[in-house]
Amino acid sequence: MNICVFCSAADLSESYTVPAREFAELIGKGGHALVWGGSDTGLMKVMADGVQENGGRLIGISVEFLAHKARAGADEMVITADLAERKAALLARADAIVVMVGGTGTLDEATEILELKKHGLNTKPVVILNTNGFYDGLKQQFQRMEEENFLPVPLTELAFFAEDGVGALAYLEEQAGVQS
Repeated sequence: MNICVFCSAADLSESYTVPAREFAELIGKGGHALVWGGSDTGLMKVMADGVQENGGRLIGISVEFLAHKARAGADEMVITADLAERKAALLARADAIVVMVGGTGTLDEATEILELKKHGLNTKPVVILNTNGFYDGLKQQFQRMEEENFLPVPLTELAFFAEDGVGALAYLEEQAGVQS
């Protein structure tokens, strides 16, 4: 399975890097590929290192203005002209999407994917990996949107909130019909 991961390129504390590393190892050991923003910095690097060191493939989708931060040694590296093209390429190469901790770029990617899913233009499973409660507020906001009829489909059809990498990967493999 090609698992697209949206996450931060920032250097973060161990409270985020340790769980990310564990998730990356699960992806690699499971024989899956990481489709990611291609950066060799921050949490993106942690994910790429963990997947690659555990036998998984790396499919990077970077963007021209960040190409200087692209990871050397990825199995594939695509450089897109802009962020919109990058998001489209990430989605096109993915069988599933996981939203990990991140800033405005990650939030932009997540909301676009969920908007596409809401309209039936993306049918791939989406997991929001809620490491250390990072997305508790977002989950609460989505629940309010659902309760007040801003979502035309149930939240559970848009995204699955997982508390850890084990739960995230189990959900994705179940959705894909992969036998553990």
